[in-house]
Amino acid sequence: MAGKKQQVNNDELENNQEIRQFQKEAELIVTFGLKRITTYQTPLMQEWTTVENPVFNVGEQYIFDKKSTEVVDKISGWSEEDLKMKFVAHVLELGHLEEGDGLVTFFDKIIEATVEGIKLKVKADFMMVKGLLNLLQLPYFHFHEYKPELNPTGEPMAQLLQSFLIAQVKNKNAQLPLYGVSMVGEKWKFVIMEGKTYCVSESFTSTKKNDLLKIIAILRKFRWLLDTRLRAAYEQ
Repeated sequence: MAGKKQQVNNDELENNQEIRQFQKEAELIVTFGLKRITTYQTPLMQEWTTVENPVFNVGEQYIFDKKSTEVVDKISGWSEEDLKMKFVAHVLELGHLEEGDGLVTFFDKIIEATVEGIKLKVKADFMMVKGLLNLLQLPYFHFHEYKPELNPTGEPMAQLLQSFLIAQVKNKNAQLPLYGVSMVGEKWKFVIMEGKTYCVSESFTSTKKNDLLKIIAILRKFRWLLDTRLRAAYEQ
């Protein structure tokens, strides 16, 4: 009985705890003692981003040709929501980040957790998780983007890192690698976090066809890694 009362008190304390808002990557590095790697690739990043251009079927080739042309012509006028719905969603689909076999995807999903005594709460622009309907069980992949010319609400890398820290709590294992993307306009950077260390890839420009092909190939590589190795590690 005393144990249940203590648990209730702890839950109430966490619910009443003030949420810390982090807008900048540097604030998270200092607060949580994170290490940022950009000058070389970790083995996992090298594995993830070493890819060959994807092979498309007829339908995929049509979508790729259409969207790769549209993004060049229209991205400067798109809002964040336009960018997400008119371009990013199609790239994610071409990258095989789709639902099935216990995998669920969310757009604009609010996630929160207490990390080292600090309550974090963030909206993930896109997530791929183990789940059922609207139930999130194990987060695997996070995507954060914004259009800097049109009212940004915080650095996407800061949002992504907060998602990673929250996911480590949800997964109950901070050492398992987390994969994600930070996007600013047409610039995509791939990120892997292991413990308190995160590695950031070179920048890929989605308005360049060759780079867009690489982006899609890297997303497909993540799906392959998830299906062949990562899910088993997460679900142990």
